[in-house]
Amino acid sequence: MSEKANRIPDNAAGKYYVDDSCTDCDACRAVAPDNISRNEDNGYSFVSKQPESDVEITQLIEAMSGCPTESIGDDGED
Repeated sequence: MSEKANRIPDNAAGKYYVDDSCTDCDACRAVAPDNISRNEDNGYSFVSKQPESDVEITQLIEAMSGCPTESIGDDGED
């Protein structure tokens, strides 16, 4: 399960985040490409843009549920 205390600093401010347990598998970027990007230098994903539409929220939730390391979190705050 993702840990808010271990949020990657690259994450956009907001509710959704990726923590430092990310293994750079690319699954989340395939599902939510408008919201999750890759840090090319260090090899991990991060939430580059918080969702702005129902479609983006759905994609991010799908990415969260499909993450093999459960690295994507929702801190429950807006």
